[in-house]
Amino acid sequence: MSRYITRLRMRRTYKWNGRPVGEDRKLKRQYYESMSISVEGKTEDATVSLGQYILIEGDDDDNPFVAQLLKLYTDGKKKTAVLQWFVRMCEVPQNKRKLLGRDPHPQEIFFYQDRSCDNEVDGETILGAVQVGISRDILFVKLLWDTKSFRALDPELMQPPQSPKSPPPSSRGPQTRALPTPDPSVMKRAMSGILTRGSMSTGKMSSSEAESLHSASKLSAAKALSAKRRSQAVSGPQVRKKLDLCSECHTAPATPRTPRHATPSIPSRTAPARKPGNVLEEARARLHVSSVPESLPCREQEFQDIYNFVESKVIDGTGGCMYISGVPGTGKTATVHEVIRSLQQSAEQDEIPHFRFIEINGMKMTDPHQAYVQILQKLTDQKATPDHAAALLEKRFSAPAPKKETVVLLVDELDLLWTRKQNVMYNLFDWPTRRNARLVVLTIANTMDLPERIMINRVASRLGLTRMSFQPYTFKQLQQIITSRLNRVKAFEEDALQLVSRKVAALSGDARRCLDICRRATEICEHSGSQKNSSGLVGMSHVMEALDEMFSSSYISAIRCASVQEQLFLRAVIAEFRRLGLEEATFQQVFVQHQALCRVEGLQPANVSEGLTVCQRLGSCRLLLLEGSRLDLFLRIRLNVSQDDVLYALKAD
Repeated sequence: MSRYITRLRMRRTYKWNGRPVGEDRKLKRQYYESMSISVEGKTEDATVSLGQYILIEGDDDDNPFVAQLLKLYTDGKKKTAVLQWFVRMCEVPQNKRKLLGRDPHPQEIFFYQDRSCDNEVDGETILGAVQVGISRDILFVKLLWDTKSFRALDPELMQPPQSPKSPPPSSRGPQTRALPTPDPSVMKRAMSGILTRGSMSTGKMSSSEAESLHSASKLSAAKALSAKRRSQAVSGPQVRKKLDLCSECHTAPATPRTPRHATPSIPSRTAPARKPGNVLEEARARLHVSSVPESLPCREQEFQDIYNFVESKVIDGTGGCMYISGVPGTGKTATVHEVIRSLQQSAEQDEIPHFRFIEINGMKMTDPHQAYVQILQKLTDQKATPDHAAALLEKRFSAPAPKKETVVLLVDELDLLWTRKQNVMYNLFDWPTRRNARLVVLTIANTMDLPERIMINRVASRLGLTRMSFQPYTFKQLQQIITSRLNRVKAFEEDALQLVSRKVAALSGDARRCLDICRRATEICEHSGSQKNSSGLVGMSHVMEALDEMFSSSYISAIRCASVQEQLFLRAVIAEFRRLGLEEATFQQVFVQHQALCRVEGLQPANVSEGLTVCQRLGSCRLLLLEGSRLDLFLRIRLNVSQDDVLYALKAD
């Protein structure tokens, strides 16, 4: 039996032996018959040749992968090896090992046959040669594993490969045996400088051993090995593992240990997701914000207007732009998505021409100019810098193309794409006006008069007059939305639904906030049992408790306990945000609003120093987020709480 001894990690260097034996000019590849592996500190180099059995570096250092070397080539950038994989029993899925019908030998491997498996790896993941034969003192193979069953191995599959443009085997000597047994001295020299911490595959395998990357999910094994190799190269060339074959050691090895850098993974689900066990769980699942409702009540007219606008542009092959506005939680994005789904169904039935839909969100971008990059990548799968992407998009939407399909672009959170020169917004509104663009742009923002407030004339003029405003939901509409989501699931009392609908409608009309409160009320009802409500339904007490939790956070308590000047300053921040249509303002802009509110309330207006002190106090309480500036007047201010919470706290106060 063989044992691999742990030694210091050393650097390995790979180089070709001799000249290329073949060339593929079309693929720009040069083929070689062998490769040398030199290890730092060793005088002799290890050599791997075509037809030899080799070890491949993997995640489990105690059990490197076994393969037969079929091809060696380079494309001028990296060395690549084409392999025929073999697997150990520990690499076979646990639930399929019983198909063997017997206990495997510790040194037994199996011919791996799976067409979907990637058989190309980075040549610099090769550790060295290994003995594969019939004798049980070395690795041996008798069966074939095809991911479904074990079968007898056809000896022809074990024939060594022929190098490109090389003479036939008959002219090069006798055929190699189906199960070759290399000379032990050659084996020892080839394995010099390669080591791992424990035994390779001797001894009894633990039943709880994790399956190797090379097992059932072996599709991307080669790519993972190459990625690991590159990551190790970045960390330092001196950090290397090597295997050293010690033929003198015949003792049983220790149990293989878990690799130090095991990749974390989420275990696959062994059973389907549990269905709701009661009415309250069912209601909670239906009221989740991410749950897609069967219909969108209370937005039928808006849906029809947007549908007619986009449908007419797609049919006519023209472009256009629509500006959709409304406070958060009024169904703007959900309505547009429903329109697109309906149009795509019509396109699949050939009722309207086919079109391309892409979506970008200003909140997901670090810079407004990244909009060009995302649009280009989603259209053409091409990556480019912002300037280059803008030039390519300009060319695409300007050049005529008779078979060009219409593109429908949804731009959510438009106000976050604002720049000083407003060139991003200008291009988004200008491209649809091009004669050959065939581009329909749907923009969504929270402020109705955003074009008049922050857009310069040349940008606002490109927007046109096609606008859509989503009004906040009334309490009857919120009640209808909740009822439609529940869909005949009786979980709430009528008075409880009306209470939460009226509370949210009076504050903001945000449907998402209403759904969150209802879900929290179902949790409170479920944990309270039947002590407070014998009917088992969500009642008034549960809703009131949920409302108190939602609107009684530490932030709201801090706002209620703030001084009059601090509360006025928060009101000034919200007023300035609504005036600008943005979620950020400078201290100078907010201070003007603060002085006006002081006069309205009959208070002495604060000076600049007092205003800065108030602002800094709110920042220290984390009610405001302050970004420093060289001049305090241009200190940038953002809210660290939602505007609804601020208004609720001030209104309650």
